[in-house]
Amino acid sequence: MARRTASALATLSALATASVMMAAPANADLVMYCVGTGGAVTVPSDLYVPPGESCSLQGTTITGNVKIAKDANLVIKGGTINGEVQVAANGYFDSVDTRVDGDVTLATGGFGMFLRNTDTGRIVTQPKGSQQIEGFLFVEAGSKVDGNINAQVGEVSVADSEVTGNVSSTGAYFTDVQNTFVDGTLSVLNNANGSVVCGSAVQGKATFAGNQGGVQLGPNGGLDSCATGGYFARDVSISNTAGRSTLDDNIIQGQLQLTANNPVTEVAANNKIRGGISGESASPTASRGLAAAERDGTAAERAAARLAAANDAAAAKGKARL
Repeated sequence: MARRTASALATLSALATASVMMAAPANADLVMYCVGTGGAVTVPSDLYVPPGESCSLQGTTITGNVKIAKDANLVIKGGTINGEVQVAANGYFDSVDTRVDGDVTLATGGFGMFLRNTDTGRIVTQPKGSQQIEGFLFVEAGSKVDGNINAQVGEVSVADSEVTGNVSSTGAYFTDVQNTFVDGTLSVLNNANGSVVCGSAVQGKATFAGNQGGVQLGPNGGLDSCATGGYFARDVSISNTAGRSTLDDNIIQGQLQLTANNPVTEVAANNKIRGGISGESASPTASRGLAAAERDGTAAERAAARLAAANDAAAAKGKARL
């Protein structure tokens, strides 16, 4: 009888162990709520910032995905996110010295995203549609995007960074690319206040079409101040531009294609255009040497104010239960 009892207990023990092992994957469905501040810990699940709340993290590793709910904020510095980041309407994502292995998406009506020295996968900002909030995207200070940037809202600035894929902007307020390497194509379409590209290298074709307010490639264009022109490894096309379009101090390995720009595109003599110019162009105007005003936009100021408010709100909540 003792043998049979011991055998039965062993069988029950094995079944219990198997049951626990089979249930283990359910941990992947766990979600950690973050309200307040957090430090150098590992979150072994997805992370969620609830509606209207703020989460401020430093040195934190998140093994899953991150969702920032409506009206919520996530500030992370020196962290790692092994999944993707999704930002809901009026949500804000601020990242410094951080790695995000997955995609980063700003939903329709999202407040914005500010990434500094942050490595990410693909970045998408969705159009605002009927929402009142005009979002923004800033990718700066040594950031790297391992994939495409697809921006469809607000102010778009990519500076001092690297993009391994394409940069595409449609229907944004403006799109500026400064001191950045783009390994794919660059496409800026129907931006309300045009585009500035300075000190950057674009490996694929560069297309600027239907933009209001002008297009400035290189310095001395009137939209923004910058020191040097850019390098374009393929064709550059500028078409249907309303406002001044200028090229100064650029190298274009392909052809410069100009179509239906009003006024006619100004091309300075110091540009090196290997494939020649197709379409109508003119010499720079007398205002070429004047310093340009700073870019007309408010996103940087709005981001700074939102960041300060998010940090204050998180600090007021105290330590997050991570």
